[in-house]
Amino acid sequence: MLTPSHAEVLARDWLPPVVLGREVEVAEVVRRLDPPSPHAPGPWVVGVVGPSGSGTSSVARRAAREVADRLRATGSGPIPRWIAVRTARCRGTHGVATALLRALDEGFDGRGFPAVEILAGFLRRVRREGRPLVLVLDDVAPDGPDLVPILRAIGEPDRFLPEGESGLPAVWSVLAGQPEVLERVDSRLGERWRIAPFVDLGPYSPRELRTILEDRATRALGRTGPPDVLERILERSVEDGGGAARLIELLRRAVLGPSYRAGAVPPGARAVGVSVEATVLRAIEDAVRDRSAAVGEVRRLEARHARAVGAAPLPATTLWRRFVRLEQAGYVRREVRAGGVGGTRSIVRIMAPLDEWVIAPTPRGTRRGSGPWAAGTRDGGPGPAPVWKPPTSPSRRDAAAG
Repeated sequence: MLTPSHAEVLARDWLPPVVLGREVEVAEVVRRLDPPSPHAPGPWVVGVVGPSGSGTSSVARRAAREVADRLRATGSGPIPRWIAVRTARCRGTHGVATALLRALDEGFDGRGFPAVEILAGFLRRVRREGRPLVLVLDDVAPDGPDLVPILRAIGEPDRFLPEGESGLPAVWSVLAGQPEVLERVDSRLGERWRIAPFVDLGPYSPRELRTILEDRATRALGRTGPPDVLERILERSVEDGGGAARLIELLRRAVLGPSYRAGAVPPGARAVGVSVEATVLRAIEDAVRDRSAAVGEVRRLEARHARAVGAAPLPATTLWRRFVRLEQAGYVRREVRAGGVGGTRSIVRIMAPLDEWVIAPTPRGTRRGSGPWAAGTRDGGPGPAPVWKPPTSPSRRDAAAG
């Protein structure tokens, strides 16, 4: 295992200062958005498409950052706001709308509100702030949320604003994902919203992948990476079909060692596994809304998942101890907020994406589960290592639930 000086550059959402091999594409997205004063009438939106691992997310986010930087450079008007949402992690249109409003109001809980009301709240908040908005809707996939209502609301905000109020501050949008999905979105939006022609990314060449690998390894380690290790990573990435996402995944494993399972340990977190039942992990995954989850909701979902595998739900005190373990590992932070029964409600704030958690075998004596989420055996005897991994296609389940 290598010792990283800056492990944060291995996180999934870390944005490099320059998207190597994609400088032309980033410049093209910015050119089409035409900040700070576009010549074409709004709405201003660009679609970035390409195969998995081709850098669509990085291009979209870096271009959006460049737009925000150009707006700041004018030195006039309010500071622009930058919001990025990975739509594949959201439960339908409702989940995307909730993520947008939570970017402006961290304590917002969308449960119990229809999507149209959440969109109205988001647009009213944007208008009230009066700040230009640069929006990235990322990971647009075939089984992901329907984004058409989101885009139509941004393009026609007066339907959602209070009587007597009209229009929004300038809004620039970048969508990134698979071409067939953005084509469907484009066809449904009509002439006013034209996402096409897209900025189309092809696969990275082996030479470009090598450059990306050497750059990211140097940033993470604070020195040049071992040539033999980097060569093995590159060869494995090409064998697996190439792609920068796979390349960085293999680099994370090489840097963090064999205990690594689903992503990089975030800065400040200990690179060790934390013992937590699979039903707790699945409940947190189901309950989380844009990096936070209500403890009461986690408890309800844990009970449901436990009964589904023939186990008794965890007592409230035991479940709380699991949150303490996760907090000690740097994955969550416990908070108490106003609201709920008795005037307060307990919240766990997700400090690292769920796919970056490293889960160790459950300790001896822990109740037995079953199925793909099982956390080991009751007696700690032989069995597969109970490492929690995210579902293969979380967005498909989320879309069905939404």
